[in-house]
Amino acid sequence: MYRIRSLGGLFLLALSLLLAACASSSSTASAAGGSPSVAAAFPVTIDAANGSVTIESAPEKIVSISPTATEMLFAIGASDQVVAADSYSDYPADAPTTDLSAYEPNVEAIASYDADLVVYSDDLGDLQKSLDKLHIPAVQQPAAATIDDVYAQIEQLGQATGHAAEAQAQVDDLQAEVAAVAASVGDEGSGMSYYYELDDTYYSVTSDTFIGNLLGLLGMKNIADEAKGASSGYPQLSAEYIVAADPDLILLADTKCCDQDAASVAKRPGWADLQAVQQDGVVELDDDIASRWGPRIVQLLQEVGDAVQEQAAG
Repeated sequence: MYRIRSLGGLFLLALSLLLAACASSSSTASAAGGSPSVAAAFPVTIDAANGSVTIESAPEKIVSISPTATEMLFAIGASDQVVAADSYSDYPADAPTTDLSAYEPNVEAIASYDADLVVYSDDLGDLQKSLDKLHIPAVQQPAAATIDDVYAQIEQLGQATGHAAEAQAQVDDLQAEVAAVAASVGDEGSGMSYYYELDDTYYSVTSDTFIGNLLGLLGMKNIADEAKGASSGYPQLSAEYIVAADPDLILLADTKCCDQDAASVAKRPGWADLQAVQQDGVVELDDDIASRWGPRIVQLLQEVGDAVQEQAAG
């Protein structure tokens, strides 16, 4: 997802992730856009988070209101069909980024692109109802709750755009890469602990979240698990709690939004003597990669996996 820059935005992210549901398509499509086999794959009906969506023909003007969806669409070869993407869709570099807002979606602005398919994550401002009134097909893909959700959403977009074969290939590659990273780390993460920082007010994630699910493949203990309370997967920890836990790794997912780095962490009162600080275990992540659930999740896993191996070797 786009980088959250406020406390209110953080709660929105948490709510979105907690409500995420795995969505899968009920039909199949194949081959590259524009070919006879693609045309034959339509109409197609998608069982999306926003209900059953029928797409009559291969979409030619897709508007993406989700940075993650934008990355997925480009990864499966549907880039030529994407005519506009929201303001946070900064990857890949040739994405057609606009000033469309994912927080305050403007349906008239979306419709101005003559959109024949809209992909979005959060249904804010009655977006879906407004699109329905304009008879614009839309597929909602909420924030993933598990790694399997990621694979399902990629496959779903493949079917919705006529790129089912490319989507399946992308999923196969991603699964293999994730497995390879986990295998390379092996049991080296066993016994290690980590603190994942969403912002500089110490909001974190538990193992019940997508990020926790992904990093769980490396076998580490998440210090936030014991502080999650009754239901929240996104607890706000205290500095005292983190210092007392003394994690082996500190994973900073707030390097862009909050200007945090290893140096600033070391300057926090009481943090200079933490194992992670003393043993170069503060990992500066790219906020965007760390907050999206698209094809680049393997980069996040690899970076953390490398840090685990470095700590084990040290």
